[in-house]
Amino acid sequence: MEQINVQCHCQDNQKHYLNRAFDRLRLSESQRELLLASFRETTISIPLRIHENGAESVRTFSGYRVQHNHARGPFKGGLRFHPNVNLGEIRALAQLMTWKTALVDIPFGGAKGGINVDPKALSVTELEELTKRCCQKMSPIIGVHEDIPAPDVGTNPQVMAWMMEEYSKTNGFRPAIVTGKPVELGGVKGRLEATGHGVAHLIRITADEQSLDPAHCRVAVQGFGNVGSHCAKSLAAMGFKIIALSDSRGGVVAQGGIDVSKAVDHRKETGSLSGLSGTKAISNAELLELACDILVPAAMEATITCDNDIAIKADFIFEAANMPITHMADERLRKRGIVIVPDLIANVGGVLASYYEWVQNLQQYPWDGGLVLSNLEKRLSFVYQQVQKLAKERQVDLRAAAYEIAIGRVSYAINLRGF
Repeated sequence: MEQINVQCHCQDNQKHYLNRAFDRLRLSESQRELLLASFRETTISIPLRIHENGAESVRTFSGYRVQHNHARGPFKGGLRFHPNVNLGEIRALAQLMTWKTALVDIPFGGAKGGINVDPKALSVTELEELTKRCCQKMSPIIGVHEDIPAPDVGTNPQVMAWMMEEYSKTNGFRPAIVTGKPVELGGVKGRLEATGHGVAHLIRITADEQSLDPAHCRVAVQGFGNVGSHCAKSLAAMGFKIIALSDSRGGVVAQGGIDVSKAVDHRKETGSLSGLSGTKAISNAELLELACDILVPAAMEATITCDNDIAIKADFIFEAANMPITHMADERLRKRGIVIVPDLIANVGGVLASYYEWVQNLQQYPWDGGLVLSNLEKRLSFVYQQVQKLAKERQVDLRAAAYEIAIGRVSYAINLRGF
């Protein structure tokens, strides 16, 4: 059996996929070291006065910001609030951002940040204080043309608004310091749904290529947060049959199809998908093993491993989450003929929309939401074609082709700039 430690899963996956790409690109040891090394890794301690069970106490949280590579542009990457955040995970995700921005060919590098906190355990006031203290300590290393954070797991537009406000106190009005902000504060229309919409767009492309009728194409989405919910809504609007959904508390299934709009409303009213009319309760594990055409893991890392990959019955898997499949499970699934569209391209819609927001803020000229999503679709379609073409030429899987394109671009940029 594969032994999974979620905290080291990201590092293991990155190492495996990068080594494959390095070998194919015939990079020297010095080139490999240069591509793997982080430009800067910052650790901070954030004391916070909190109230628990009627008593006041002070807790100290650890925060991290890893700036991996900026050969192609400013550092770019999300900020996550999650109790399992650790430096190794953040380092691997920062590298992943470098390859993502390079793959879609936008002028950014890669970074990632996080705080080891459960945001649901804090009051709104405590969460605001934590965010602003994080920004205070990170302010020397972030900037409009240096490092631009964005929302990630456990964060949202409100958190970005707090960061923008704190940074602007000492640097003047700087809406471009973060992306994923509320539209009222300079956020771009379409950013909130961009990642999920991008996943849905690639699913539609694949369905067209495979002559799959959306009305008879069964889709299961694990994870009903921002990405999963918007993916499901976009797919439903395209006519796909959503047979299963899940959140952190469990899932629901209906072979005849789920009304995604009603699911969204139900979750807002009750806090979970449980009890959704016309559905049967299932666990997250059971959702992954459902007979379906398309599976969309949109929750956390390492949800599909060698402990459960044999039970996967989907024909296609689209990685809406970052690294939801371990590299060993990935190999076993592909040997069974299951097509995997990797996170490197599947969930990159968010960073594309972030780029459009950053440009909007620098230009101080608002973009129309339709323009954002149409540009996103055009870029994703073009990149997907590039990846598929190289995969066919090299006789490799889509992930291998995507990494080869991305790493080649970063390596070339480093060589052009000179070392």
